[in-house]
Amino acid sequence: MSDSATQGIKTVLHPVSDLAAAKAVYSALLGTEPTVDSEYYVGFDAAGQHIGLVPSGPQGPTQSVAYWHVPDIEAKLAEVTAAGATIKEPTRDVGNGRLVATVTDPDGNLLGLLQDS
Repeated sequence: MSDSATQGIKTVLHPVSDLAAAKAVYSALLGTEPTVDSEYYVGFDAAGQHIGLVPSGPQGPTQSVAYWHVPDIEAKLAEVTAAGATIKEPTRDVGNGRLVATVTDPDGNLLGLLQDS
């Protein structure tokens, strides 16, 4: 296995217009309460995946994003852009050393990359 092989999709973020309403639906769907519950983010850990709810709008995402976990985000960005992907959002730290970036494939599908420190 290559050093830059992905570790699979482990994080999916969904944009929502009403965090409280979405939290109720996802709590019922997943059969668990959120592990993170704030005014700007609600997150659930279920069956080895992290499902996050984020406010949509001018500053937030407009579509769901599945994040592929990778050991080296910059190396993976270089690989996928050389293969034809386009960077949508460059690498940024979202807290606790977690790095995220998004790219689009040649058909415009949004792909997320995530590296934990």
